[in-house]
Amino acid sequence: MPPTLLSLTRDALDLGSLVRLVTGPDAGTAGRYGAVVTFWGTVRAENLGRRVIALEYEAYEPLALRAFSLIEGEVAAHWPQVTLALHHRIGRLDAGEASVAIAVASPHRADAFQACRYAIERVKQIAPIWKREIFEGGEAWIEGATADPADPAARQAAYERACR
Repeated sequence: MPPTLLSLTRDALDLGSLVRLVTGPDAGTAGRYGAVVTFWGTVRAENLGRRVIALEYEAYEPLALRAFSLIEGEVAAHWPQVTLALHHRIGRLDAGEASVAIAVASPHRADAFQACRYAIERVKQIAPIWKREIFEGGEAWIEGATADPADPAARQAAYERACR
């Protein structure tokens, strides 16, 4: 199956693949972009003073993909010349492994940076993806989407963080 711009996967992430998705001939951006910005989120080895062994990501997959699509639409509305790819892992990931990868191609670097930051802010706000942290001596569920995807204040907060 060919890679898609928006994906949840149990497979290791490939940043080069995402860059090719947003810059290659199939993206329709070949030769028109002047910037490619990426975000590579990894599992930290330490959190809150504890040594992290692994994270286990769970998602409500149909709604998570719908959230990714919504984010893609919001990015297109703010930055119409941007092409976005967003892949997130689910399942068990050891410290150091990548959990989320975003690639953005744009004719201009400012738009690419802003769109990339906006995308990760919105993922954290609205994607129904949860993580269980397994650390030395225990485990705990941490983080998770809390904003209503339709909440204009949440969208505005993500936009302001992305554009400061």
